[in-house]
Amino acid sequence: MNLFKDKISSNIICIVIIWTFHLTGILGILYGNLEWFINLTPLNLSLSFFLLVYTNKNHLKTIIFIFSCFIVGMISEIVGVKFGIIFGDYKYGYALGYKIFEVPILIGANWAILTISCSALSATLFDSIYSKIIVGVFLMVMLDAVIEPIAPLLDFWEFNGGKAPLKNYLGWILVALPLNYLYHVLNIKVNGSFTHHLYILNVLFFSILLLQLNTLKNLI
Repeated sequence: MNLFKDKISSNIICIVIIWTFHLTGILGILYGNLEWFINLTPLNLSLSFFLLVYTNKNHLKTIIFIFSCFIVGMISEIVGVKFGIIFGDYKYGYALGYKIFEVPILIGANWAILTISCSALSATLFDSIYSKIIVGVFLMVMLDAVIEPIAPLLDFWEFNGGKAPLKNYLGWILVALPLNYLYHVLNIKVNGSFTHHLYILNVLFFSILLLQLNTLKNLI
């Protein structure tokens, strides 16, 4: 009983932490120093990845899958940056920190976060494995579509020609589909609802950031 309570309290604490960080960032972007809070995005992403691992520390299979998604994401992005054969011709800026073969390691963390959170969310919404996979992939691509217009402004990444091509979204589907499939086939489990909150907050944060930056561009 005490162990069950500890798990619940630990999960709730992690949820409170990410809500606090994201809401602080949102309020800072809307009413404070926009640039300063944008520069904290890598810290926010790092914290989210750490808490994702922490909340599932007692599920070895889940931990292994999280880091497998990290590795697959990194390899896909490295191949994409070097050869332009998956997502199109693009390069990463410096805002996301340390890079391996021109790809920030936080991008691997982002692939893990999105795969786990979107798969876990779709698993609670549908019974059919096909619906779970399709919706999970859709949720991942949808969030990427929100981030793409502002990524160059944030110095995250930039495509040749300025806008993300259709190839980028097809590449996302290509990589996300097998990861979502494996999540459900391997019956990966996450502890509590932390991942649901994580996805919702990411959509909320980047949607507000997109609207705010577009508003500022229109005022200039």
